[in-house]
Amino acid sequence: MEAMVLSGLALAMALPSMALENGLARTPPMGWMSWERFRCNVDCQADPLNCISEQLFFEMADRLAEDGWRELGYEYINIDDCWSAKQRDAAGQLVPDPKRFPSGIKALADYVHARGLKLGIYGDLGIFTCGGYPGTMLENVKQDAQTFAAWGVDMLKLDGCYSSAEEQAKGYPEMARALNATGRPIVYSCSWPAYQGGLPPKVNYTILAEICNLWRNYDDIQDSWDSVLSIVDWFFTNQDVLQPAAGPGHWNDPDMLIIGNFGLSYEQSRSQMALWTVMAAPLLMSTDLRTISPSAKEILQNRLMIQINQDPLGIQGRRIVKEKSRIEVFLRPLSRAASTLVFFSRRTDMPFRYTTSLAKLHFPEDAVYEVQDVYVGKIIGALRTADNFSVVINPSGVVMWYLRPMELPLQPWHVARQQAPGEGFHPALL
Repeated sequence: MEAMVLSGLALAMALPSMALENGLARTPPMGWMSWERFRCNVDCQADPLNCISEQLFFEMADRLAEDGWRELGYEYINIDDCWSAKQRDAAGQLVPDPKRFPSGIKALADYVHARGLKLGIYGDLGIFTCGGYPGTMLENVKQDAQTFAAWGVDMLKLDGCYSSAEEQAKGYPEMARALNATGRPIVYSCSWPAYQGGLPPKVNYTILAEICNLWRNYDDIQDSWDSVLSIVDWFFTNQDVLQPAAGPGHWNDPDMLIIGNFGLSYEQSRSQMALWTVMAAPLLMSTDLRTISPSAKEILQNRLMIQINQDPLGIQGRRIVKEKSRIEVFLRPLSRAASTLVFFSRRTDMPFRYTTSLAKLHFPEDAVYEVQDVYVGKIIGALRTADNFSVVINPSGVVMWYLRPMELPLQPWHVARQQAPGEGFHPALL
C-alpha cells in the first residue's frame, strides 16, 4: 500500500499501486442506459410502458439481442437511478423496489445473460442517490459491492450526489477495492471528476485511471443540440488535460448518446455519433429501442463507425483545426497506421465547401491513403498528402473519413499525446 494525494484536496488516500487493473473495458463500453430517455419515471400505474421497472429492462434486452445491436458490440443493459426501494432491508442491504422489480435483480441479470448481454446497475456514494433513493455510505461500500456481485451485475455506475469531496476521495477508491475483492469482473464507472469540476488540480487523472474503468467528467447530457455542443466545447477546450488520460481500460465519458430521441436533427445525430467516436467515448445509447426510427438505427449501427470507436489502440482524438468559417477538424489516430478525420460544421446557414489537404492537417509527407466516407461508404482511392481536396459539410453536420495507408514514408512518425493541436499530432504508425 502507498499513500497518494489527490491534488487540490490535500487528502491522502491509501491505495494499492494498481487499484483497479481488472482487465476490463479494453475498448470503450457499448450498450444501453435508461437515464436520459426514461429518467426517474416510477409511476408504473399511469405509464407502465415507460416507467423504471424490470419490464422495461426485459424489453430493452430483447431489442439488443434481436435487432442486431448485440452483434455490433452493444452488450450492456444499464439500470440508472430509481430502481431500489426507499429503504434498505433489515440486514442493511439494498433491495429493488418490490412492485417495479418483483423478480429481483438476480433474475433480471439471468435474463440479460441468457441473451448474451451484460447488466449494469447504479449506485451513489452518498446519503441518497440523486433521485432520493438509498445511497452507499462509506460503511456500506463493501456490503453493496458484494450485493451487486451476488446479483450477477457486470457494471457499476457510482454517482456522487449528497457526498462531500472528502467522502468521494475515500469512497471511490474503496469501491474499486471492494469490487475487485468480490472476484466478479465488474466494470467500474465513476462520476467523481464531474463533482470536482473535471479538471486539475482538483482532479488527478493519473490516480483516476488506476481506480476507474470510465468516468463522467462533466454535466449530464440533455435532449438538445445545445447540450451536445456544450459537452463538445468543454471536452475539446480541455483536450490537453483530458486526451492523455484515456486509453484501454480507462475512458473519459461525455455521457449518453441521445440519437433517436426528440432533440437532435438527422445531421446533428450524425454529428454526435462521429464526435463521440473521435473521443473514444463509451457508446451508451439512451433511447427507446422499441420505437427507434430507421434513420437513427442506421447511424447507431454503422459498422465502420463502431470499428473506429472500438480501435484497440485506444487513443482519444483531438480537435486540430478551428476555422473562422466555423468549420472544425478532428483527428483520431488508429491502429495499423490508419486514422479518422471528422470535418464538423457549426454553421447554421447552408452547406459549406471546405478545402484543405492532408499536408495542412500535418499528415506525413509522401504518404498515400485510401479514404472511405464513414457514413456514405464510398471509397476514395490514392489521396496523397499534398493533394488538395474539398468536402461539403451540412449545417451542424459532419463529413467523416477513415484513412488507410496505401504507401507510407520511410521515416516513421509517432503520436505526441500531450502536444497542442496541430503541429506534432499525427496518425500513429505501428
